[in-house]
Amino acid sequence: MSSKRDTFSVLKNRDFRLFITGRLVMTIATQIQSVIVGWQLFKLTGDPLSLGFIGLAEALPFFVVALYAGHVADIISRRKIILFCVSILFFCGLALTYFSMDLNADLLVNTRLPIYFIIGITGLARGFITPANFAFMPQLIERKDYSKAISWSSTAWQTGAVAGPAMSGIIFGLSCFSTTYLIVSGLILLSFVLYLLIPSRPVPLHNRDIGMKVKILEGLQFVFSNQIILGALCLDLFAVLFGGAVALLPVFAKEILNVGAEGLGILRAAPAIGAIVMAIFLAYRPMQQNAGKKLLWSVAGFGACMISFALSKNFILSFSLLLLSGIFDSVSIIIRSTLIHTLTPENMKGRVSAVNSIFIGSSNEIGAFESGVAAKLMNTIPSVIFGGCMTILVVLITATKAKKLFHLNLSDKE
Repeated sequence: MSSKRDTFSVLKNRDFRLFITGRLVMTIATQIQSVIVGWQLFKLTGDPLSLGFIGLAEALPFFVVALYAGHVADIISRRKIILFCVSILFFCGLALTYFSMDLNADLLVNTRLPIYFIIGITGLARGFITPANFAFMPQLIERKDYSKAISWSSTAWQTGAVAGPAMSGIIFGLSCFSTTYLIVSGLILLSFVLYLLIPSRPVPLHNRDIGMKVKILEGLQFVFSNQIILGALCLDLFAVLFGGAVALLPVFAKEILNVGAEGLGILRAAPAIGAIVMAIFLAYRPMQQNAGKKLLWSVAGFGACMISFALSKNFILSFSLLLLSGIFDSVSIIIRSTLIHTLTPENMKGRVSAVNSIFIGSSNEIGAFESGVAAKLMNTIPSVIFGGCMTILVVLITATKAKKLFHLNLSDKE
């Protein structure tokens, strides 16, 4: 009984509840938008490479601002950064609504540049909101609650990643592109209100005599001098870069599994369903002993799931494999986040999170571009098989080179 009380104790914190609810609503909104943008562009072009360009359009601006955004998150109110970025995302949703209306649809037939430009702006906003969110959460809770808070925050994000794709298929099936984007904008506005209700927290103490360049270099040095953090980041970077098939799901849904937009939403939700199950399990049973070995096995399992998914022609089997991949992926997310929050000083969390987001967050978009290019060069199924094989190879290399990560026990770090 005490274990159960400990697991839920962090949820008694009002500000933390508002934070994860705001994150949940925002995730639902961005996931709906992601699915519909992909479906819209593939419908317009019929070219899987266009799906890769969506990822590239978001990742490049993210890369450009990430390190500076981490520096800003350590010297400016993190709540203000979050509210400003959510506002930008709200107006991006309205812009997608405008360009998708019947009166303006002809613009997208002749050129897809308006969509790519808007997605680029969301990449800029995400570049700033990611380190701010990461660094703001520990200010809302006590240090002893880090692992539980990370599990619940991950559960909130993954729940949104389930609900968003599922809702996208239902909403789009009952309406159209412009109406769906308008609903996305409404959800983002709700998220803004939830974040607004959280009282501001003081900016962590920092040396005002040190310039921006030196501070950014401090964050980079901290990460690259820590074999455990660096090994975990590199493992996820290359695993997501090569192993993700999410960007190509519209192709699988339309041409291989023949399940349409509704089926696409279900497939997009599958990894998150698995991740939720694992995140809740880890909230009750935190991973302590042999965490490094379990991390490596989980990433290898993720790669094997991608290979099997590529070979599947059955919708239920494909859904099950994606669900299993989410279970494996959740282990990596929670271990990595716990390590960074625990090992990083409070006044450096923004900068270290920015490095983390460059390794992990943008790898999803660059991975989407890689998947689109690979699918164009070697066709869809062989490209996903290749990615899964590369993921397993990365695990073998990491296990050999990062000995401290291989022998990691989380109980020694908390």
